[in-house]
Amino acid sequence: MNFDLPAINLNDVAQVAILYFAIYAILKSAKGSRFGQALMGVGVLAALAALFTFVFHFDVLSQIVRWVLMYLALSTVVIFQPEIRRILAAVGAFGTFERPKYTADGAVEPKHVVETVMKLADLKMGALIAFERGISLRGYEETGVRLDALFTRELVQSVFTPPLPLHDGGMTMRNGRISSAHCIFPVSNNPDLLSSGMRHRAAVGLSEETDALVVVVSEESGAVSVAHNGRLFRYWGDMREASLMRWVNKAMRPGDGGGSFAARLYDWTKKRREKKAAKAAKAKAAKAKTEAAA
Repeated sequence: MNFDLPAINLNDVAQVAILYFAIYAILKSAKGSRFGQALMGVGVLAALAALFTFVFHFDVLSQIVRWVLMYLALSTVVIFQPEIRRILAAVGAFGTFERPKYTADGAVEPKHVVETVMKLADLKMGALIAFERGISLRGYEETGVRLDALFTRELVQSVFTPPLPLHDGGMTMRNGRISSAHCIFPVSNNPDLLSSGMRHRAAVGLSEETDALVVVVSEESGAVSVAHNGRLFRYWGDMREASLMRWVNKAMRPGDGGGSFAARLYDWTKKRREKKAAKAAKAKAAKAKTEAAA
């Protein structure tokens, strides 16, 4: 028996590669969120339904399943609007090469940030601090007071000390500096947070809308919480400092582009050019040395 296999050209390979990277980017952006779980559930349901109707040749049932899946996909878009907005915002960051740069020019060290937060926790002083990553927080900064100040323990304690004017609301961080305070963050409607305070719900709400990492200090228990990707992680006792250090190091990692693929691609090409230039300079120096010896 002769089987005629379809010819595969470069155009087909390019289309498969584009589809692969698109699906991978969506799944990576939605990982760990409710939208990611719902997307995975819809995908599994669609695969099982398609396989079942194909194997048993249920044509009528296949049409019904197709319509049900289409309406299910539309309802998923309506239900998970915040997660989808965050993914689209991350896609919008693809075109920019601006990223946090934690240098010695007024930027705070992660260790000092952790020490300051731990001091607030020991004093049971409520705080809400958001670290900007790939998606800009400038829209939320406009709801507060611009500072552009050094991150110092004294200043942070002054900001979050009630009843001073700036104690209510959130603080934003950019490039290792305090960019603004007294900011209004979106409040999450997650039913799992109904028993939590407004600071915690605002932290989760901002992490649903952006890829920011948000640190919360409870004024009731002194517990430290971190909101990221729509999820809230709570830490008590001896776990607080070590856990917070891991999160802050992640948020303030030098050269971290957050969700910006273009920024990472730019850095990769830049490093490649620098390596080639260094290699060429080394070869040129060795050649000149050889010629001088001759």
